[in-house]
Amino acid sequence: MLKYVDRRNSNSNKWDSLEGTFGADGLLPFWIADMDFRIDEHIIRAMHDYVEFGVPGYYKVPDSYYQAFIDWEKSEHGFEVNREWLRFSPGIVVGFHIAVQVLTEPGDGVLITTPVYYPFSNSIRNNDRKIVASELVNKDGYYHIDFDDFESKIRENNVRAFILCSPHNPICRVWTEDELRSMLDICRRYGVSVITDEIHQDLVFGDNKHIPTLSVAEENDRLIMFAAASKTFNIAALQNSFVVIPNPKLRDEWDRFMAGLRINQGNAMGYVATEAAFRYGKEWLDEVRKTIRGNYEYICEFFAEKLPGVVMTPLEGTYLAWADFGAYLAPDEIQPFMQDKCKLAFDYGPWFGGDNSGSFIRINLATSRENIEEMVNRITGSIRNK
Repeated sequence: MLKYVDRRNSNSNKWDSLEGTFGADGLLPFWIADMDFRIDEHIIRAMHDYVEFGVPGYYKVPDSYYQAFIDWEKSEHGFEVNREWLRFSPGIVVGFHIAVQVLTEPGDGVLITTPVYYPFSNSIRNNDRKIVASELVNKDGYYHIDFDDFESKIRENNVRAFILCSPHNPICRVWTEDELRSMLDICRRYGVSVITDEIHQDLVFGDNKHIPTLSVAEENDRLIMFAAASKTFNIAALQNSFVVIPNPKLRDEWDRFMAGLRINQGNAMGYVATEAAFRYGKEWLDEVRKTIRGNYEYICEFFAEKLPGVVMTPLEGTYLAWADFGAYLAPDEIQPFMQDKCKLAFDYGPWFGGDNSGSFIRINLATSRENIEEMVNRITGSIRNK
């Protein structure tokens, strides 16, 4: 049985950092993408056993840790990962910051497709590269890629790398094989390296299927894929992520760069939890996906009846709903309205870039139904009394 946990006063960033981020405490948070659910008991037991042993000395990463990930990718995504391809990163955001440095030089253009997870932009800006944005096309809440714009932005801006979000946060898309092939074909044509963040790969709904980008790549493509148990199994604080690099030359470049940083291993608890998650967490994950889907459908049905002008983007992947309130609120009204009137905290559309995201909010669905009900009732009541 999935268990909701009240995380107030637990040093939860999502629940206890509201004053620093929003300038107000007491908001009901739906922003940071972690779950309010107790993790799978197999993971807790594995961590408990490690602590109970009582000697957290230098840790030798077991082969079984890598094999757990390899087995998961094969069983869940039909993708064969070779052990020699695997490297470590202390989190995926850290990973694509590093990848930007490995694959590009200061001043180079790095392409993103907006609206997109805002640490992508930060990784480019923080490393003195140039952000080049190709905006996704929104048709009645459903997004697709403008491939002509995608290619022209590469051609005209000295783009040397493309950061792909797959599934795409925040617009809930699970890219098709044809879409992935088209993006890779264009990048290959212009010698553009690809960084692909696949942290949401296990959070896919309905008939949609996550296709690992590497499964449609060519042997010599300069492509780095990032994956982790952190989003799937709610263990982000343990900072353990996989870097998958089939290209041997690129793998050597990564290794040389990481040797200079002396980052070659993470903390023991991250390895213990990740292995247990991939080996034993499937049943828990199935329950999580059912809960997320139920929360999304509840929101859609509620707004369809009470606020029919709200446009909900179809949930193909991630546990993040993307909702357009432009029928009721001007873009510059949305954050103060949600925060001051409704006492709610969201990630807001402008954070994700793009020219047409101003009226959107991103809603974290991985919480209790009671919180979801409270959220939609607050919004509806406040808009009706506006």
